Amino acid sequence: MTDVTGAPADVLHTLFHSDQGGHEQVVLCQDRASGLKAVIALHSTALGPALGGTRFYPYANEAEAVADALNLARGMSYKNAMAGLEHGGGKAVIIGDPEQIKSEELLLAYGRFVASLGGRYVTACDVGTYVADMDVVARECRWTTGRSPENGGAGDSSVLTAFGVYQGMRASAQHLWGDPTLRDRTVGVAGVGKVGHHLVEHLLAEGAHVVVTDVRKDVVRGITERHPSVVAVADTDALIRVENLDIYAPCALGGALNDDTVPVLTARVVCGAANNQLAHPGVEKDLADRGILYAPDYVVNAGGVIQVADELHGFDFERCKEKAARIYDTTLAIFARAKEDGIPPAAAADRIAEQRMAEARSRV
Repeated sequence: MTDVTGAPADVLHTLFHSDQGGHEQVVLCQDRASGLKAVIALHSTALGPALGGTRFYPYANEAEAVADALNLARGMSYKNAMAGLEHGGGKAVIIGDPEQIKSEELLLAYGRFVASLGGRYVTACDVGTYVADMDVVARECRWTTGRSPENGGAGDSSVLTAFGVYQGMRASAQHLWGDPTLRDRTVGVAGVGKVGHHLVEHLLAEGAHVVVTDVRKDVVRGITERHPSVVAVADTDALIRVENLDIYAPCALGGALNDDTVPVLTARVVCGAANNQLAHPGVEKDLADRGILYAPDYVVNAGGVIQVADELHGFDFERCKEKAARIYDTTLAIFARAKEDGIPPAAAADRIAEQRMAEARSRV
């Protein structure tokens, strides 16, 4: 069944009727001259202007793009709330292969659409978009972060994203093993691109044993050539089955934790940079039932959004790093709340974030 636009009706059901919906606004954007097709989703502005990146990805169809934008925007509301930011959650997706259709004309057209929201949405980088792209978008839209230092921005936010995930891992180790050190722990990193390769550096510096995989074999080769101690495996399916794996870090796209992967996962901890790691509601309970400690993705990967939010007020790297370091304490607090309430950590994080958003709405 389809709606009046021809899109599958389940997208509208998600937006208006499901627990995963409740979004304030969804904008469909099209500029035929440049080939731009984009979706901007604002989940909540209770805490302030929605803040979230722009994903540029070759979706199979428009409905898939809308669904991804809705999920990502909702995740940003929770991420920004847990990071203590005065921002709500939003996300944008541009439909298409960035290697094929990305152009200055397209990015400028996208910037005009973001600007038309009058500051309700602040954009930044995500999968498929980079600092140089945000510099172009900013020429049409002042509500753009993740720009280069030469253009008044903070540069690459993946550095602090990785640092925050590293702090989440340390908190997980403290909670589970009573010691935050990762020395001699075996950590599997799936995806060693923007964020993953920085995370590998933190792990090696602390003396962890690192196993990696990535769909781009040249990227894996670059890691292993620089660090001969790093072990590479063929794919994620092999990584999650590595014997004596202590920590699994999904750092690629979402949905890594699902009905197929959770039953065979050997790690005791999951803590990674990818957004929306839980493929569907209930996976967090499956992890808990197997005794696997899950550090909620939107909590531990908040270092990047902390950085781009700070850019709006005059960027200071050390100030941002100090805020990102608090992810350690936030993660421990979530584990404590989960134990107290008898619920999985993901549910505990949701409760804390929802409480903060509800309190903000009540003050309006």
